[in-house]
Amino acid sequence: MEPATEPATDLMVVGKLVAAQGLKGELRVLPMSDFPERFTQAGRRWLQLKGQTPQEVALLGGRQLPGRELFVVSLAAVDSRVAAEALVGAELLVRSDDRPKLAQGEFHLLDLVGTEVRLLEGQRPIGRVCNLIHAGNDLLEVEQDTPTGSRRLLIPFVTAIVPEVHLAEGWIGITPPPGLLDL
Repeated sequence: MEPATEPATDLMVVGKLVAAQGLKGELRVLPMSDFPERFTQAGRRWLQLKGQTPQEVALLGGRQLPGRELFVVSLAAVDSRVAAEALVGAELLVRSDDRPKLAQGEFHLLDLVGTEVRLLEGQRPIGRVCNLIHAGNDLLEVEQDTPTGSRRLLIPFVTAIVPEVHLAEGWIGITPPPGLLDL
């Protein structure tokens, strides 16, 4: 792996290496992107271990595991299980400007970070998206200022709860079920 040639701010996380796969250095990746080509098409990527500078690496290829949300990737210079296991926990990154083109009305989930979250009924602001968590469904982590300090809420990013996204205006409209905001 080579040191990153781009500053870390020009890179964005698209997946996390979660396990070694087999004996030849393949790795399982939990995607944090809706674009499978980030894990299947060969090209430049970066790996970042916690607290370290991103390192450039060549993605040789990849495939999705049947019936699973995980991908298996091959990286240049990672040719053994031991080498793969040393990378478990690293984040897989791409250049921020390397974004697939979107159709009208579509958006990149990472663009939601920083947007204001409002209750659709009454348009009352409740906080700002500070992070996205990839689970069975994506979760919006919303930071909310309260009289006793800030707190964080997790809001499932599903149409029933988040029916409106106004990215150009910088806000998201939610209709939470009873009790969701009280957790």
